[in-house]
Amino acid sequence: MEKRGVLSVILVLISITLLLLGCAGKTEKLPPPTEANNTREAVPEQNTTEEPIPEANNTEETAPPTMPKAEDKPPALEEKPMKRGIADPDFVVDIYDREKAMDGTTLFADNHNTEKPRIIEVNMLGEIIWEYDLPQELKRYTNPGFDVERLPNDNILFVLPGNGVYEVSRDKKAVWSYKTEKISHDADRLPNGNTIFVFGGNDLMADAQVKEVNPKGQTVWSWYAKDDFNKAPYKTIMNQGWTHTNAVTRLSNGNTLISTRNFNMVVEVDQKGEVVKTIGEGLMAQQHDPAFLENGDILFANHGKPEKAVEIDKDGKVVWEFAVTNPQQWPVRDANRLPNGNTLIVTTTKIVEVSKDKKVVWSFAIKDTSKFVRQAGAGLGFYKAERIVE
Repeated sequence: MEKRGVLSVILVLISITLLLLGCAGKTEKLPPPTEANNTREAVPEQNTTEEPIPEANNTEETAPPTMPKAEDKPPALEEKPMKRGIADPDFVVDIYDREKAMDGTTLFADNHNTEKPRIIEVNMLGEIIWEYDLPQELKRYTNPGFDVERLPNDNILFVLPGNGVYEVSRDKKAVWSYKTEKISHDADRLPNGNTIFVFGGNDLMADAQVKEVNPKGQTVWSWYAKDDFNKAPYKTIMNQGWTHTNAVTRLSNGNTLISTRNFNMVVEVDQKGEVVKTIGEGLMAQQHDPAFLENGDILFANHGKPEKAVEIDKDGKVVWEFAVTNPQQWPVRDANRLPNGNTLIVTTTKIVEVSKDKKVVWSFAIKDTSKFVRQAGAGLGFYKAERIVE
């Protein structure tokens, strides 16, 4: 009995010892409760450190180190790469103010070499980037008024005085033409697809000074100066024609602005062909290429001594003018207001861009002007030009 009692006690003690040892082993394998809680709470803290990522994106969008500041020149005004062309030894750009000139290309008819009349487009350096040589059989039809303009489809419309009006594509293929001997100086493509042109080169009283033709060549509108001006002092005038009409523009109100050079005025006629307004009497002198500006003023090239580009307001008051004082550059036959406020003026030997404060900021010139003497010079060189701004 005593042995059993002792054995029982020993077994109990062993069991207690094993139990204690087992609990101790489990306790070592578990992390302390406080450490486990701290580890779980650290997760939000890691998210907090990641939140600045969107802020970094905002910084890149509004003011990254490589972007200009708000007060710097906007990216939209940065100069585009200039399209390069081929220099022509007969021409020179003798003035080019890159900061003030209106960047673009200039399209015009060139007749300074009568053996090679052509249409050319030059960049701001005077390099030719596109040209169209007149076919041999058409080379003699360049006066009076070898007019050229770019159409919205990028084709080129041009007048060959005494022959017709033509449209060619940029790959120099004929697209459309209207043949007539009674055409000179100016032609425009209208929004409806029709073409309007003038006849003033040796026109007679019986002639229509303006015609509008549709794409099929049918006359849909015309204007005869005799309906209003077959009276003194106009009916006895004769100077290279009766009216020597040299420009036409269809206005937004449906009326038509017509330059009657020999009458020293511009007339506005309605759709019935009736004169509703005369402009420039007593001020204009053999004017060329008059055009309404956005502010309602009229800009035109004016002959006289000296010849000028002139802007007048609706009351006939001169608000701006630029005189061309070198007679060798006369006649002045074109003046266009550019988007930057400058004015492109075309003389016989130079095409110049002039700022509002009358500074020449770009000048494209014929180098050898020895042939430009008196009236002979009028049939050579430049007639009109337009600045193409993309």
